[in-house]
Amino acid sequence: MAGVVASGENYRRRGPIAVRIQTLLPAYFALVMATGIVGIAAHLEGLELLAQVLTWLNTAAFIILCALTAARIVLYPRAFFRDFSDFDRGPGFFTLVAGAGVLGSEWLTVYANWIVALILWLVAIPLWCCFMYGVFTSFIVREHKPLLADGINGGWLIAVVATQAVSGLGSLLSPEFTHYQNAVLFFALSMWLCGGMLYIWLISLIFYRYTFFRFLPSDLMPSYWINMGAMAISTLSGALLIERAPAADFLANMLPFLRGFTLFFWATATWWIPMLVILGFWRHVVKKFRLAYDPLYWGAVFPLGMYSACTYRLVEAMNLRFLAWLPVAFLYIALAAWLATFAGLVRRLAAVFRPAPGPAV
Repeated sequence: MAGVVASGENYRRRGPIAVRIQTLLPAYFALVMATGIVGIAAHLEGLELLAQVLTWLNTAAFIILCALTAARIVLYPRAFFRDFSDFDRGPGFFTLVAGAGVLGSEWLTVYANWIVALILWLVAIPLWCCFMYGVFTSFIVREHKPLLADGINGGWLIAVVATQAVSGLGSLLSPEFTHYQNAVLFFALSMWLCGGMLYIWLISLIFYRYTFFRFLPSDLMPSYWINMGAMAISTLSGALLIERAPAADFLANMLPFLRGFTLFFWATATWWIPMLVILGFWRHVVKKFRLAYDPLYWGAVFPLGMYSACTYRLVEAMNLRFLAWLPVAFLYIALAAWLATFAGLVRRLAAVFRPAPGPAV
């Protein structure tokens, strides 16, 4: 008991900022993913000022989160590396890779700045390798593992999002590589295929968990929207490969395959939307689960923005003009969700920095 009291006093002595750094959620980079894709979708629909504002805001958020993560590694290395083998928090590390990839795509799309995009891509690739093999290896070799019902959730699909973010940014950057364009496109294609493979593996376990284990309102975390978001970004990456096909013979030869699987990914993402809306209604209306700010809600904003962006690219790549209304509709849905979540973040930060009341006089 004395140890618990001492621990509590140490937390108070360190202050709220130090505590937040120590307990920083690895998945907080979903904020960068969500802001970045809403900015890209806004640009694609011609809302340039909004896209530019979101790009700079997103860059600031990325820098701050990177600084906080670096501080956590230096000050609290045990807490940081313990998260690697945590089945709940570990997959959140992939949001750093996905965030870097989406931010790079945002700078390239909104400002045509390939230098910033290239730097972020070259940062994302080694991070992808580190987290892909570090996190999953730590899960595999861990001696004591949770049951499937407790150990897996939609957040695991961030691994797919990270993989496809690297693929998509590579496709966008490929024209800048001139002599090495084919190699970059082959790498982007390989990552796209790996992302599809990971989705099939993981969604099978997640759907099995859904249907054959008890499912409580508290189990339906916002990150379950990544079920749809992982397929949406797979659609986006596939559409970019289709657009780049004239530049590489191996892509041109695979066009029927690329088109078929890209449409397959989009159809799967579309299937998830009504299901997730129904489950959200069940959680918050039927079961009256309290709706309050949670950093994981950024993982729900991201798929909405990604569905807008991927559908826009799909329409362009496959000439599906009858779907042109969908990206516009989902852009405004995503923007509304982003504003609501951002307001929750501001209130949370205000509570953290609010001075404690003084002693009664």
